[in-house]
Amino acid sequence: MQLSDSRLRSKVALTAVAFLTATLVAAVSGDAPARRAVNYPTRTMGTYANAILVTADSAASAADARVVHRVLARVDSLMTNWTTTSEVARINRVAGSRRTRVQREVAAVLDTSLRLWRESGGAFDITVEPLVRLWGFLGGPKRVPSEQEIAAVMPRVGAGHVHYNPRTRMVRFDRRDVRIDLGGIAKGYGVEVAAESLRARGVTDALVDLSGNMHALGHPPDADGWRIGIRDPRDRMQYFARLTLHDESISTSGQYEQFVAANGRTYGHILKPRTGHPVEGLISVTVVAASAFETDAWDTPLFVLGPAAAKRKARANPRIAAVLVAPGTAGVDTVWVEEALRGRFSLLTEADSLFRVRYF
Repeated sequence: MQLSDSRLRSKVALTAVAFLTATLVAAVSGDAPARRAVNYPTRTMGTYANAILVTADSAASAADARVVHRVLARVDSLMTNWTTTSEVARINRVAGSRRTRVQREVAAVLDTSLRLWRESGGAFDITVEPLVRLWGFLGGPKRVPSEQEIAAVMPRVGAGHVHYNPRTRMVRFDRRDVRIDLGGIAKGYGVEVAAESLRARGVTDALVDLSGNMHALGHPPDADGWRIGIRDPRDRMQYFARLTLHDESISTSGQYEQFVAANGRTYGHILKPRTGHPVEGLISVTVVAASAFETDAWDTPLFVLGPAAAKRKARANPRIAAVLVAPGTAGVDTVWVEEALRGRFSLLTEADSLFRVRYF
């Protein structure tokens, strides 16, 4: 789950720090210490993470932050595709030749991934790993492969090759050359488990942010909810809109995260599992849900589905709400905001001339 330096800068797509004032606020009562938001950053999963804890005692809250950091490091060690020692690497080595039992946390992510593959009609597919490598988005160097190269890889792609029994946690692949990649969902899982660990320790107000995959507990010290910025997918400004969250999660997927520039075109890193080519039709997808596991799971397949199908799928799924950005004409893009988010979504003043907002 390592990223290039450019992706590390761009993937911090929804950082709340820009909208969070960590100054002292009025004391709760009498001489009680004021509560403030304290940042505990770290690097994990090849990117940046931050535990923002609202506390009156930053020294005491450091122990809570260490728990968050340990959770994220554990998930990374299990699910990364960048080492030979992770559980995912082990599965990729052996599942093509025999059945193998999957570690419990990886099993939970694998089971959810296969469910999502079915629910999304194949738009989310963990077996795209060979395609991602072919385009250089995993391991590099980035390049545009030939049609012949893509055609040669396509028989290895398709989650139907993965046979998993959730009762026994046994998995096998029906081809030796099938490989899985949980990078499109593991960050959300890690954020959700980290947030649960904070709740178990009695923390009521915090924000866990892993490269834009976030879970918001409670509220910051100076507001009723966490105001989250949504990045401008064309990089004309840092953020173009805000969403307010309270005990919810959010994530965004965009082609700006990684891309290949060649032949006068820009090819994004989100690939269609059925064609092997980059997705076209949307330039940004943001998902809000109760669980960070759910938001990270759905932002990519909605992107793959395209504007019309993504709107239908989001409306039909009561667990999620979406913000979709579609390219427009004359430099004005269209932001499709699901009705469930009306009242919590706001376009920034400086973005008025660049976006038009429509609700669905």
